[in-house]
Amino acid sequence: VEDQRARWERKRSRTAKELLETEHKYLEQLDLVLTYFVTILKAKGTLKPAVLETIFGPLESLYSASHVLSFHLEKGNLGPGLENFCQSLDLYGHYAENLEQANKTLKEQLRKNKSFRRFKKLQETRPQFQGRELEDLLPLPLQRLHQYKHFFRDLLENTSPDTAEYQKLAKAVKSVSEVSHWVQDIFDKRENSLQLLRVQKLLKGQKTQVFTPGRWYIREGWLLVVPSKGEELKRRMFFLFSDILIAAKPCHPLHLLNSNKLSCQAVYPLHQCSVDKVFGHTQSQGGLLSLSFPHKTLLLMSSNQQEIHDWYRSLIAAVRWASI
Repeated sequence: VEDQRARWERKRSRTAKELLETEHKYLEQLDLVLTYFVTILKAKGTLKPAVLETIFGPLESLYSASHVLSFHLEKGNLGPGLENFCQSLDLYGHYAENLEQANKTLKEQLRKNKSFRRFKKLQETRPQFQGRELEDLLPLPLQRLHQYKHFFRDLLENTSPDTAEYQKLAKAVKSVSEVSHWVQDIFDKRENSLQLLRVQKLLKGQKTQVFTPGRWYIREGWLLVVPSKGEELKRRMFFLFSDILIAAKPCHPLHLLNSNKLSCQAVYPLHQCSVDKVFGHTQSQGGLLSLSFPHKTLLLMSSNQQEIHDWYRSLIAAVRWASI
């Protein structure tokens, strides 16, 4: 038991030391943005207060919270330091929520505001920036949040469960995990919106409404449609979402406006769909999927065994999702 405790203590000390060292580095980087951008821009009035607030979000509050944390860590007050710091963790969620708008506003100001453009370029040439741009520094808090998750977990794993500090660390791990999930959810939703918009732009016309609240993009790819009567196989692009499957074919290559777009052929709702593998259990033959809808059966084929298997799994998951 004594040996185990000594091992825990050594690992814990190493992690606490690394947490403090990286916290100092993180504070230095935040300080660069606050000193050379936020403070000077406030004084000069180059950007309107609302614009400044949008670009930098709660960066000053994040800096203050980290400053207090590093003070506690320097004193060796790990438990109380983390407990106090966790009260500020929501700032990271708000920072993530604001980041897309921050990037958009920054780009807009660089395009429209000549004096800000000049100022930014000048500040970034300072030796302290080491060739980095403001755009490289703005995502730092979210990278740091990811690091906190690992540091706090390591500290908890190397703390004896019968100490008062263990409870504080357990709470810190729970808090940082919750905020990490919140941030990940923001990124997932943003990425999903971009995918929906991309597919919407790929399809000719506006008849097919891809961008719908609550819809999630799953996958896309070319598959062969097997006709019910002995006609030729038709190659179609399929887009799978959480509630529908879209089949599309390429527009005419010589069409003036739509040569690089796809024409929607059918939209299949998934909530009353059943999916079966017709064959596809041998590596050499590819496979065939049967999709049964209330008034139609769709046979989809691929010569690639793995592809059919992946589509099968994705479709089963999507049908389950759509039926909830």
